[in-house]
Amino acid sequence: MALARFERSLYGDGMNKSPVTEAAGSPEPETSLKNDAEARKTATHVQHLYGARDKRAARHMALWLFVICGLVAAIVTVGGATRLTDSGLSITEWDVIMGAFPPVGEQGWMEEFEKYRQIPEYHRVNKGMSLDEFKTIYWWEWGHRNLGRFIGMAYLVPWLFFVFSGAMRTTALKVKTGTGIVLIGLQGALGWYMVSSGLVDRVDVSQYRLAAHLGLAFCIFGYFLWLAFNLSMQSRAGEVFGDRQKFWLATVLFGGLMAVQIFLGALVAGLRAGKAYTSWPLMNGEFFPSGYFSANPGFHDLFETMAAVQFNHRIGAYLVFAAAIALWLYMAKAGKAFRKRAGLIVMGVFFQMLLGIWTIMAAVPVSLALLHQLGALALIAAVLYNAYHLKAPLAKSAAS
Repeated sequence: MALARFERSLYGDGMNKSPVTEAAGSPEPETSLKNDAEARKTATHVQHLYGARDKRAARHMALWLFVICGLVAAIVTVGGATRLTDSGLSITEWDVIMGAFPPVGEQGWMEEFEKYRQIPEYHRVNKGMSLDEFKTIYWWEWGHRNLGRFIGMAYLVPWLFFVFSGAMRTTALKVKTGTGIVLIGLQGALGWYMVSSGLVDRVDVSQYRLAAHLGLAFCIFGYFLWLAFNLSMQSRAGEVFGDRQKFWLATVLFGGLMAVQIFLGALVAGLRAGKAYTSWPLMNGEFFPSGYFSANPGFHDLFETMAAVQFNHRIGAYLVFAAAIALWLYMAKAGKAFRKRAGLIVMGVFFQMLLGIWTIMAAVPVSLALLHQLGALALIAAVLYNAYHLKAPLAKSAAS
């Protein structure tokens, strides 16, 4: 009974019967034992392939997910450019279907322009903007939204194919990959929630909503990458033991610290605080900037003054770099493979920190700011790669 329950969890809802289920009730002990052995072998094979039907299906699904990760990185880049070019509020409505089509003809463009001229950003920032100037910012936002639509279809259509073709053998894999559809839809809704915050009383979106939108994009990237790792390489049983358990915990803690740093960076972007202090290592000649607290100081100043968010992000970078070195020192004693993966994280953090300093001192040019954002995605990939290899292989070898 216990074995049958275990196999039901692997084989889903009964569409694919396991050898043990089919052998149930067999009167011959030798045949039953043989079938039990075959069942365990098949169960291990399915687990090894993370629930895929076979190696070919696993490779195809991994490739699909890697492509989606690339598209997520692309939309993060386009979203960053949309923000840096002040284009995010150019489209004042959210229409899932008709919004996919741009204005047609002079009248269509004038109608869209008139809608933009009703919001505070136009009156306080872009008063007197020409139609051609409006078209420039419109195309950035339109491209960002339609790339999101494309990603949704690029995920949904292959997912349906893999499900109905039987490439996904277990219910668990269907649920894990199906969760991606929910995440993509949620990200679209969160994007509009962010934009709506800048249409009334403000000339910019809320930095908190921007941080949530960017943070979810990074989570989606990490989630898809984790699934792709499991499908493209030898799947782990999901267990950690011995020194691996300590290294796993250290990697998770480091990842948490990095997540906080990404949030702080999003606040800098949301408040456009990168241009407020363009010197390093001091901030306009001060280590602790005098403008850290507002005239009415409070806890909210930690997240709402330009001096505070940039100072916090700088200190966060130093802490992340120190934590990366500590992680390397901790893992280096375990062997070459551990040392190399931890070393990759240290190098990534170092270059990301240098890129951040360069971006600040250059007064946040678009190209450097986007590279800095992509650097954060590369670091997420390095941390997940290390975490994945700390999982114990099915055959508990000492390989990685």
